Amino acid sequence: MLFFKKQKIKIMKLIFTLFSFIIFSFSSLCQEMVKIKIILTTDKNYSDKFYIAGNNGKLGNWDPSSIQLDKVNDTTFTNEFSFEKGTNLEFKFTRGSWQNEALSNEGKVLANYKVIADTDKELKYHVVLWKDERPIKSEITGKVEYIRNLKYEGLKDRDVIVWLPENYDNDLDKKYPVLYVHDAQNVFDPSTSTFGIDWRIDEVTDSLIKNNIIKEIIIIAINNTSDRFPEYSYSPIGYKYMDFIINTLKPLIDSKYRTLQGPENTGVLGSSMGGLISFMLAWEHPDVFGLSACFSPAFKIDKLDYTPFVSEYNGPKKNIKFYIDNGSFGLEDSLQSGVDSMLELLEKKGYEKGKDLIYKKFIGEEHSELAWSKRVYIPLEFFFRK
Repeated sequence: MLFFKKQKIKIMKLIFTLFSFIIFSFSSLCQEMVKIKIILTTDKNYSDKFYIAGNNGKLGNWDPSSIQLDKVNDTTFTNEFSFEKGTNLEFKFTRGSWQNEALSNEGKVLANYKVIADTDKELKYHVVLWKDERPIKSEITGKVEYIRNLKYEGLKDRDVIVWLPENYDNDLDKKYPVLYVHDAQNVFDPSTSTFGIDWRIDEVTDSLIKNNIIKEIIIIAINNTSDRFPEYSYSPIGYKYMDFIINTLKPLIDSKYRTLQGPENTGVLGSSMGGLISFMLAWEHPDVFGLSACFSPAFKIDKLDYTPFVSEYNGPKKNIKFYIDNGSFGLEDSLQSGVDSMLELLEKKGYEKGKDLIYKKFIGEEHSELAWSKRVYIPLEFFFRK
């Protein structure tokens, strides 16, 4: 009798599994797809290619040179996409990079185009001006120097911006701590920023120095490229990017400028994916970077998860100061789980909140340069306070 009961249970489990599979397959087959045709028109005949960049994998996940529009004629470009019904889409247009994205007729950075894939539709957009066509008016506070087209094998060339404190040329014997910052286009100048708003780190740092709150520092801002996502993650390209900073850029900066070179005087700062690579640079090279600021970091989201790299480490505590923060609105909420996991791991590894670990959550703040600019003073004070 017991044998038959066990067999009956097995058969019921099999039937339930089969039934669940059929229901799942049927619901998947019934998932309605919506076709959306995008048409872009321009006033001039460009030799460049045109791209759409948006918040969906089919739109390139914000890669400005991934999803090309097909040429219809010299001024019209198009592509057709299929999405699950109800998908919320946001996107922009570029000519291959964020330095030549589409602008408004007045020359301002456009908000994301927003569409709900509720029915089949054809959408037309007309662009008359691109970012590289408007007059550039720099709004950088302080003295800056540029290192152009810096090369490293396996990576795309990029510019680097060097921000120097006001008195740098006055005291020729003085050396300075250095802060390396990612996404240089968004750091100092709204005219080059992807969304028209910069971090204002130049104004904030200058003000903190003049008010005798922090030491004078040098800021090295590194331009991103169209490979931003892999460069700022634990991919082969990400490790090349870290090698580039440590083996090419930092030696160049240390040879050209008067820097304090120890890890206690060398920091790194970034947001989102830039927050992840900022953590990685310090965690994997604490002999170089002893200060790491991670704004809204992508520690664990979608297929990304850097927490195992930390949890599996069993060596001595690394001599690093961490600043970690995030908001609570939109994408920020999706990042919370990864932030919580990383904070728990760091505390298990011996890091103490308020001592060598500062965490801040900003309720209601979104994932943007404007939000980060409001709180960039916190790690500056934490790392470089007099």
